[in-house]
Amino acid sequence: MERSKQKQINKNENEADSAINGHFDGRVKIPGWSAAGTPSTAPSSSVMESWREERTRSLEDNEMSLPSIAAAYTTILRGLGEDPQRQGLLKTPRRAATAMQFFTKGYQEKIVDVLNDAIFDEDHDEMVIVKDIDMFSMCEHHLVPIFGRVHIGYLPNKRVLGLSKLARIVEIYSRRLQVQERLTKQIAVAITEALQPAGVGVVVEATHMCMVMRGVQKMNSKTVTSTMLGVFREDPKTRDEFLTLIRS
Repeated sequence: MERSKQKQINKNENEADSAINGHFDGRVKIPGWSAAGTPSTAPSSSVMESWREERTRSLEDNEMSLPSIAAAYTTILRGLGEDPQRQGLLKTPRRAATAMQFFTKGYQEKIVDVLNDAIFDEDHDEMVIVKDIDMFSMCEHHLVPIFGRVHIGYLPNKRVLGLSKLARIVEIYSRRLQVQERLTKQIAVAITEALQPAGVGVVVEATHMCMVMRGVQKMNSKTVTSTMLGVFREDPKTRDEFLTLIRS
């Protein structure tokens, strides 16, 4: 009995590791692909379709939580030595609470709602790229902005996605508390799970205000991350073509 209980605990811990608030640690199972990003011999029977399942906050939640978030900002102002009752700060807690809800509105959106009416059967097998997609996010470690550009490419497998929807995917995942490495992988995994393309490549270039405004204070530093899946990972020529085109 004790052994079976321990097995169940281990199973629950593993499941919790793979998805927390819609965040993935890189071990997401993609149909037909191994964790290393290469084709598997047999698709897993327990595929996690993350793009269908995510939504952790609703508009009703926003309304209910707004007073408590505003109260928390009032406490922060007092802790900083400010007077929340002075004229310039009277409405600041509520404004800040509303702004934070907007900055993290990705929690109340679902990828499937965006993509369901925008996936089209099309006999196109050449690379599709949308580059220089503006991205704004929030560092989950310091709650300060991350901003930059996202470049996405995929090789269709009889299905294509409406181009604007790639930008919408970026918006949903970036409008959350994030680290750049996870954001990059989430975008690639969502496209892979939705379209089942031959391959996906995602590159994110971003400035982190936690490195600019505080800490090392390096004004011109940029962080570049990439996720390559399918032929983008397997085939150097395909990967090089993608990287060349996003730089041109």
